[in-house]
Amino acid sequence: MLAKRIIPCLDVRNGQVTKGVRFLDNLEVGDPVAMARFYYEQGADEIVFYDITASNERRGIMLEVVRAVAREIFIPFSVGGGLRTLEDMRAVLLAGAEKVSIDSGAVRNPELITQGARAFGSQCVVLSMQVKRRSPSAQFPSGYEVMIDGGRIATGRDALQWALEGERLGAGELCINSIDRDGTKLGYDLEITRRISESVSIPVIASGGAGAPEHLYQAFTAGAADAALIASIVHYGEYPIPGLKRYLMERNIEMRLDQLTG
Repeated sequence: MLAKRIIPCLDVRNGQVTKGVRFLDNLEVGDPVAMARFYYEQGADEIVFYDITASNERRGIMLEVVRAVAREIFIPFSVGGGLRTLEDMRAVLLAGAEKVSIDSGAVRNPELITQGARAFGSQCVVLSMQVKRRSPSAQFPSGYEVMIDGGRIATGRDALQWALEGERLGAGELCINSIDRDGTKLGYDLEITRRISESVSIPVIASGGAGAPEHLYQAFTAGAADAALIASIVHYGEYPIPGLKRYLMERNIEMRLDQLTG
């Protein structure tokens, strides 16, 4: 059995880590370089960096921040936000990231997934999905719609169908960001996470809603996720990473222990 992963998520705007609720009302919580280093030293398995306004503002990602973070941590580092071309992806990888997370750019140009997989390998390409609950219908048989540009624009795409297409096009991993649960601390959306996890053969990351250790346990069991993104519960010091890992290990969830401190 592969060990489950805990992945702190750094949503960055104007050079600062921020946190909001349902993709809105973001407040600054700290410096991305210092926070990435802190989570690395605590035992995070990976770090995710999202430039959360790059897509909506139609600009490139802040590569200087990516370079600074990459100099401070020695675990896998994924970067997303505003990646629209193969050259955008190349620039992020050259700046020090191990993976690129593509979202809105992939919806607008699905071939970007294949281009990235061919150029850098599927293991470098994470398809991130912003999903919002809808009434099940012929258009949305899964009951979830894909959104883009920080949840601002509806795409008319069904979430499960897009996940399957993303895998077919070459994505090596899927990150399921629940807009409805984001920042609420009510727990992950286990329904869509499990449906996608059981339908694809690539790793799935649960994202949006973690507020307590049991939510991670639920993501790994009821949600069948391979990894869990966390933000609020660590940004505000409520549940340090070592404690989260010990809680999960006590419940027979296999975790990686290298880098674990505290």
